Amino acid sequence: MHYHLKLRIIALTGCILLGCTGQSEDHSESGQTTPTPTYGYQLELAANSWVESNPEQTRQLVTADGIRNWQHSQDVIQVYFHTETTGDLELSLTGQAITSPTRLEVELNSQLREVQFTDTAPTQLALGQFQISEPGYQRLVIRGISSPSKHFAQLDQLLINSKAGQVRFIDHDDYWGRRGPSVHLGYQPATDSAIEWFYSEITVPEGYDALGSFFMANGFADGYFGIQVNSATERRVLFSVWSPYETDDPTTIPTEYQVKLLDKGLDVVSGEFGNEGSGGQSYLRFPWQTDTAYGFLLRGHPIANNYTEYSAWFYAPELGSWQFIARFKRPKTQRYIERPHSFLENFLTETGDTTRKAYYHSQWFKTTEGDWLEATEARFTGDATAQSQNRLDFAGGSTGAKFYLQNTGFFSPHTPLNSNWQRTPTAKPCLVLPPK
Repeated sequence: MHYHLKLRIIALTGCILLGCTGQSEDHSESGQTTPTPTYGYQLELAANSWVESNPEQTRQLVTADGIRNWQHSQDVIQVYFHTETTGDLELSLTGQAITSPTRLEVELNSQLREVQFTDTAPTQLALGQFQISEPGYQRLVIRGISSPSKHFAQLDQLLINSKAGQVRFIDHDDYWGRRGPSVHLGYQPATDSAIEWFYSEITVPEGYDALGSFFMANGFADGYFGIQVNSATERRVLFSVWSPYETDDPTTIPTEYQVKLLDKGLDVVSGEFGNEGSGGQSYLRFPWQTDTAYGFLLRGHPIANNYTEYSAWFYAPELGSWQFIARFKRPKTQRYIERPHSFLENFLTETGDTTRKAYYHSQWFKTTEGDWLEATEARFTGDATAQSQNRLDFAGGSTGAKFYLQNTGFFSPHTPLNSNWQRTPTAKPCLVLPPK
């Protein structure tokens, strides 16, 4: 399913200041007027909720309509949003009990409230006021306490009035927002010569290798090369080259625009990819580990008949040798390596609440003249989700001889985009000598 990138901020008519409150009139059958609170922000639980430490249950319970089929008290619902400053929030939930009475407990910043649905009709359930003591991301926890049946309530929205400044959260129809922001390092080699070889290393610290992570080491104008966490039991070294024909469906690429596989390494799987552009793909299933430096080597150079050839090698210290991944030729292209970069992304919405991080280091480039040059400067950028401030859980910088990137998991504070960083030189061209 494809979604639109935008930030959902619903401003009440006539309210100028954030945190304003108002009342609407509910005319009952008796003719009396009953005040009903109105709220400045309507946060859709379908877009902003996860089941604590359980991606599989997140897929089951967090639906396009909200929280549904909630049966077990151990399934704790977490709702995330961002406040600009400190101050009070007034909160309500919308939804209904499957059977009544159904009791829930909500918690925000160690402030607990027990609330109850007294009937099964859709209702707006007031949670009360909560104090925000630190600006940034907030986590509202919802626990099921008791229900006459095996189901807890169906929940739709979290309603917010804010005296803690602007409130940001993910729009209802934002697939990319649930995945989280992607962040990049753009390298600046100090040379005007063409670059034929690109070497770098990645170290993923323990605890930051969340399911759905792509730690991309050697990116270039026509593709990318890095490591992924594909499942609880499978990890990959991935190398892909985009076709110059723009489409998300590889089956529609004309023959003259298709990326051709020239060669591949032992146990490497090759094929096509789509959905985010299309082209040639290769990957090696390999159980890479945290707290271990892995090497990535890419070669790009023009060849005959208006093609460019791209080749990739992977170095694992536990193997002690270079592993050839694949060699592709890209049509209608004549260039060396351009726009060298790295990035960090999450490709699973159900793990968008988990933080991932990696250290990117030892970026070296070999020119067509044969000189190895180290790049110690990088520019920090983000994708459309980060640029729109739809989510602000992204960070990066440098520490010693390493750059680092961090994203997702709703941490605070964030690092301003378009920052320029420098790291300490390593004074050695490679982890090991590249293949000849």
